[in-house]
Amino acid sequence: MSDKLLILVGSPRRNGNTATLAEAVQRGGEAAGTDVAVRFLDDQISGFLRDCRNCRQANGECSISDRYRALFFEDFLPARGVIFCSPIYWYGVSAQTKAFFDRSFCYYAASYPGSKDVLEAMTGKRLGLVLTSEETYAGAALGIVHQIQEFSRYTHSDFTGVVRGFGNSRGEVRHDPMNPVREAERLGAEILTRPYSDYRLETPRTPRVWPQAAEVR
Repeated sequence: MSDKLLILVGSPRRNGNTATLAEAVQRGGEAAGTDVAVRFLDDQISGFLRDCRNCRQANGECSISDRYRALFFEDFLPARGVIFCSPIYWYGVSAQTKAFFDRSFCYYAASYPGSKDVLEAMTGKRLGLVLTSEETYAGAALGIVHQIQEFSRYTHSDFTGVVRGFGNSRGEVRHDPMNPVREAERLGAEILTRPYSDYRLETPRTPRVWPQAAEVR
């Protein structure tokens, strides 16, 4: 697995708020010296997951003729870090983003000849999430955060950060006083190195979260 960062943009708008934050993620990653690739999902995906039992070709490959296979094998699987950028549509991710997850089933299902290698390459990534919406209600994003959290758990990956930006007209997210543009740049810069912890009862723990900090008395 390379130190590549893949940014998946689930909005069809090239100059919208989601794209604005995706560009910020890209700037942050490149400033940190990371190899960054940005992909708009509607350039890659033309259809939803079908019934693989009826759709799969004789050699095990998916018969849907689009660029998803190249995206999955050439960009997603080799990447160490992946940041999903999506608008919030009806309190979920965009259809393009959901289709990315759904279509992966074709390649990790046991009916795909290389599924064992795919499953191995899907694990151990550093994942991040960037969301945009007009609505500022905190609960609007909870279902999406939970989905990525569970995907991370399922793939033994580290869910390292969430950025939310608010705006309606295109690019308005730049004026969000919480400065999500800056936070998106930080996520892009730190996605591969940001400290991550997910404790269990048996997890070895030290008295400090930041060992280099001076003890406060």
